[in-house]
Amino acid sequence: MRIGDIAVGDGAPLVLISGLNVIESLERTMESALATQDLAERHGLPVVFKASFDKANRSSHRSYRGLGMDEGLRILKRVKRETGMPVTTDVHEPGQAKIVAEVVDCLQIPAFLCRQTELIKACAATGRAMNIKRGQFIAPHDMKNAVEKARYFGAGDVLVTERGTSFGYNDLVVDMRGVVTMREFAPVCFDATHAVQHPGRNEDASGGDRRFVAPLARAASAVGIDALFVETHPDPDRAPCDGQCQLRPDELDRLLRDVCAIRAATRA
Repeated sequence: MRIGDIAVGDGAPLVLISGLNVIESLERTMESALATQDLAERHGLPVVFKASFDKANRSSHRSYRGLGMDEGLRILKRVKRETGMPVTTDVHEPGQAKIVAEVVDCLQIPAFLCRQTELIKACAATGRAMNIKRGQFIAPHDMKNAVEKARYFGAGDVLVTERGTSFGYNDLVVDMRGVVTMREFAPVCFDATHAVQHPGRNEDASGGDRRFVAPLARAASAVGIDALFVETHPDPDRAPCDGQCQLRPDELDRLLRDVCAIRAATRA
């Protein structure tokens, strides 16, 4: 499959999908985009910039959601124009798909919505690449149904993302066997950011533990993945959403060094 001009899977180089969890401002988004592009170039990785214009699946009405579709797409369009990077963002409703596809190169289906037929149908109809994140309540082998559904409705380029499985209350666990299973029917991305979430553990938001981002990303690289999703923020502790799961750019730099070394060793 391809995201813009970037090949994903089938022996292609590892793709980095990185950026902000949610758009905060034009200035912050451009800062993040340039830092992400610099890191990818430093490690020789093709890169897709990610930022959400709306975080619709929040724990509370008090949680920050973003700048909305109109302003968010305007900012993503500028990122694409000024950096040349392909971009991706979340789509939550069928009516958003066509509008968002006019700007972005890949439509991301959030994990909670991976079974929503009308959403998948609308995204497939745009002709854009799709990234369907595996719901934490779905078995890895059952994601084949989501991929087949997207292809039935006309999607040609479908990526699936592993981001952990519900483990009791307020926790996730990553079973790397799922990566192997899903690669049998689609290219696989590993989301090292949301895999370390503690869903709903904070009073009105999800918590997380960024200590485990790097170990899990290294493990996924050793198992074999086609893309790596890691969100980055210059000041994660002040990020308005999922800050406890995100890395600073310098931390991502060190992680990418390790991931590239592991990938080279396992492919030698």
